[in-house]
Amino acid sequence: MSAEAAYEKLCEHARQTAVLATALNVLEWDERTQMPRAAGPYRAEQSAYLAGLIHERETDPARGDWLAELVESPLADDPHGDTGCVIRQLKRRFDKKTKLPQKLVEELTRTSSVGQTAWEKAREADDYSLFLPLLEKTIDLKRQEAEAIGYDDSPYDALLDDYEPGETTANVARVLAGLRDRLAPLVAQIAASDRAAPSEIITRHYPAEGQAAFGVQAAAAIGFDFDAGRLDVTAHPFCTGLGPRDTRLTTRYDEDKYDGGLFGILHEAGHGIYDQGMPPELFGLPTGDYVSLGIHESQSRMWENLVGRSQAFWDHFYQPLQRVFPEALADVSKEEFCFAVNESKPSLVRTESDEATYNLHVIVRFELEQALLSGDLKAADLPAAWNAKYKDLLGIEPPSDADGVLQDVHWAAGLFGYFPTYALGNLYASQFFEQAAKELGDLDAMFARGEFAPLREWLREKIHSQGQRYSAAELVERVSGEPLSPEPLMRHLTAKFGGYYGFGAE
Repeated sequence: MSAEAAYEKLCEHARQTAVLATALNVLEWDERTQMPRAAGPYRAEQSAYLAGLIHERETDPARGDWLAELVESPLADDPHGDTGCVIRQLKRRFDKKTKLPQKLVEELTRTSSVGQTAWEKAREADDYSLFLPLLEKTIDLKRQEAEAIGYDDSPYDALLDDYEPGETTANVARVLAGLRDRLAPLVAQIAASDRAAPSEIITRHYPAEGQAAFGVQAAAAIGFDFDAGRLDVTAHPFCTGLGPRDTRLTTRYDEDKYDGGLFGILHEAGHGIYDQGMPPELFGLPTGDYVSLGIHESQSRMWENLVGRSQAFWDHFYQPLQRVFPEALADVSKEEFCFAVNESKPSLVRTESDEATYNLHVIVRFELEQALLSGDLKAADLPAAWNAKYKDLLGIEPPSDADGVLQDVHWAAGLFGYFPTYALGNLYASQFFEQAAKELGDLDAMFARGEFAPLREWLREKIHSQGQRYSAAELVERVSGEPLSPEPLMRHLTAKFGGYYGFGAE
């Protein structure tokens, strides 16, 4: 068989596998949005069966044979070219997947499905004991996964690589420790300020119907295509792709706290814009897939915070918002509203925290999940450890597990190694945004006019369309001309919060 014929076989096999993977995504989307709770046990079996079929295909010896022929062929000579990227990334994936027993893959999927249902019940009841057995089982399975894959220094390395390929626990720990050291003085300056945000504005009554309508309007304005996607309600917001022209967003609404629903929509729309910006004809291949979760998170955090919480965004959108909520906002100026949605203070819930303190929430989770995997922390002791870390890093202690250890679905879903990508996403986002401003000009002026397409198209060209041609570290340097640095994020945070809270830039 020629290299060209082997390459066609490999691509066809990968595309067909993507059909199965997106079918599993449909089941998982339905489970978290529409599925009746009693259907959970059978849904777990459906998901486990599909996951097993996907694993069979990803570890098919025929795929190994095609790859063995292709890695030495001229088609692989340029690792960043179309064919070279596909061969390199599918070889990497094949080598990793063949280390995992199919029964373990199926059991991980089954436990994740049942675990998420148990998490929802425990969160509603504010009863950690309802979730504990499933968490203990999940941790045991993730340890088995790490051992099967193998690692050099830490079992966490094997799991982190699923989300941030090529990254190490030691390097992430170093990056986050440095960021924490830079954030601590900023958070202290904010706490010492005599200025206070008019947060009462956010806790007025905002009917969910109006929140949904305005959220769709704003998401469409920044570039999410609702002809190729939709928005639904869930307990823990997420975005998922069900195919090259089918991207699902979710959010949740609190009628007595406005900012969560809107900024949740903008956040998930940022993820969706990334998915919609990848070449649809390459769906199922590495050239049509995202680089890493940290890069994916950079897109959501950019649209949520660097755009959506900016004064310029509300120069354009504040009057329309007032028309949707006249009773809540008739007596509120645009400046007051912007300060309210940019309030900074220690809080309990990661998804509702401000930009200055957000990464501290991530650090808590990063440290705890390493301890759970290593065995230094027992799952039964997790709530106490969680509360102690919040007291230490944020100066507050959760009054309940629902607002503490049960607030995130990630561990229920088996997503150990996922959390640090949120902080990396913030770093990537600020570095990309600074470079976009250098190349495009006055972004604030564009946003104030309702012009979001220039930034969106810049991101599509520089990031979305690149697929997996470059690693996250390579992509950042290629786009910005510099390796990843905390400086752009710190410049942004210092300027924003210095303006609101009355202290100067560094």
